[in-house]
Amino acid sequence: MMIEKVFLPALLETIYMVSTSTLFSVLIGFITAFILVVTASDGLRPNKAVFGAFDLAVNVLRSFPFIILMIAIFPVTRALVGTTIGTTASVVPLTIAAAPFAARVIESALKEVDAGVIEAAKSFGATTRQILFRIMLVEALPAIAMGVILTVITLVGYSAMAGAIGGGGLGDVAIKYGYYRFQTDIMIYTVVILIVFVQLVQSFGNAIYKKLIG
Repeated sequence: MMIEKVFLPALLETIYMVSTSTLFSVLIGFITAFILVVTASDGLRPNKAVFGAFDLAVNVLRSFPFIILMIAIFPVTRALVGTTIGTTASVVPLTIAAAPFAARVIESALKEVDAGVIEAAKSFGATTRQILFRIMLVEALPAIAMGVILTVITLVGYSAMAGAIGGGGLGDVAIKYGYYRFQTDIMIYTVVILIVFVQLVQSFGNAIYKKLIG
């Protein structure tokens, strides 16, 4: 009964928060990473001003502890979804917190592509778009896939913290029952569920990685 009334809804809320924020953060991360890679000093189209602005924005957002960030952007969250409490509201800070992380991971993967391959593409007259999407993205896809899995796992941890201030999900169960009501068994069950969830995500990611490199 406890599983049906407490853990199952909380797990579904966590899956909703993590999956939705992963979608948005990875999308923003891709766009940001592409801009950083293209406009870097050694990029396809160097632009110091654009690179500096995006690089600074990523660094600033990454420096915020998630709890502080979540509270600091309450006005933004309220403006976008009409409330600062609940799973949908949590998606906003989760996305903003994870997007810079995803951007750096994707940027690093793209920069690891062999420079010789890129130079060869240039010599054949390939455009910036062709090099970026047909060469760099394809070559970096396995590393990007693992980066996305890391982002998902990071968001699982963030979603648990979101529960501490009304975000819902398994974190909310751990705080409400395990901490405030001193129900140690609930806390243990929550931890076990989170561990199993992360292990499943990692296993899924490993399978995708092996398929991409195979």
